[in-house]
Amino acid sequence: MPPVAYQLRSLVVENLNLKLLSLGFALVLYSLVHGSQEAQRSLLLSVVALTPPGSSNRVLMTPIPAQIRVTVRGTKSALDDLHTDDMATVQLDLHGGNETRVTFKPAMIPLPPGLKVEQIDPPELDLAWEDLVVRDVPVEVGVVGTPARGFVVKGEPQADPRVMRARGPKSEVLVVQRARADAFDIGGLTEGKYTRLLAVEHPPGRVTFDSPSVSATVEIGREVVERSFTKVPVAVIGHANAKAQPGEVDVRLACPPEVVRALRPEQILPRVQVPVTADHGTDAFVVQLAIEQCDVHVTPPSIILRW
Repeated sequence: MPPVAYQLRSLVVENLNLKLLSLGFALVLYSLVHGSQEAQRSLLLSVVALTPPGSSNRVLMTPIPAQIRVTVRGTKSALDDLHTDDMATVQLDLHGGNETRVTFKPAMIPLPPGLKVEQIDPPELDLAWEDLVVRDVPVEVGVVGTPARGFVVKGEPQADPRVMRARGPKSEVLVVQRARADAFDIGGLTEGKYTRLLAVEHPPGRVTFDSPSVSATVEIGREVVERSFTKVPVAVIGHANAKAQPGEVDVRLACPPEVVRALRPEQILPRVQVPVTADHGTDAFVVQLAIEQCDVHVTPPSIILRW
């Protein structure tokens, strides 16, 4: 065996047991020294706020963070054994409903022996509270689309219920002026009444409505246009010598567009009927006028006849 190789072998195997024992003692000593050194570690702990019961009519306006960051100091070995899952949730007792500030204290963080809380972020929270109020607001229903040709929406859509009860923090409830329902689609509808269940838009902030939907009714009628005729002579039937006072009336017609377009002035013939048995006298008679598919309005509706 070469001298160099022999010397290397001797260095390794000579007093081998003593060398192994020394190595073991060195590793144990390193572990003890390294484990006893202090260090820091940051943890995220969950936070739960215990708020007042509903009967108190108080609501917390300040958002509570879901977690806080806690910096812990201690030996490295103790920190290595610390697990977030084993630590309790941090609870905030806000049952009173009047607390204006809450401070996160080290006593609120239970830790194993040998560890201490170095820092909490955030260290405290300023709290704002409001009264919980209830207020009625009107329901608003709009329409979209266009009914079938020749038909129109008659009046405003009717909601049931007509009002919604808004509940929430006072400052937010006072801002809510109406409960807005989804639009009623009238596309292609013809004459009749139609009722549908419509969802109500969620109010802003923390306000809630007492119902998520309303029943809405829309009435569709035939489209009408108006046409007026002034100073139309009144025809007296039944007595040739009868005198009318006044002898002329104004006529206003509300009809479908195609009927109005086809009307001629000579078709407008208001008249009164005098009984043939009447020899002479004075009386009031209703002016009669009928136009098919039209609503007829005569002014004045009656006249005086003398014969």
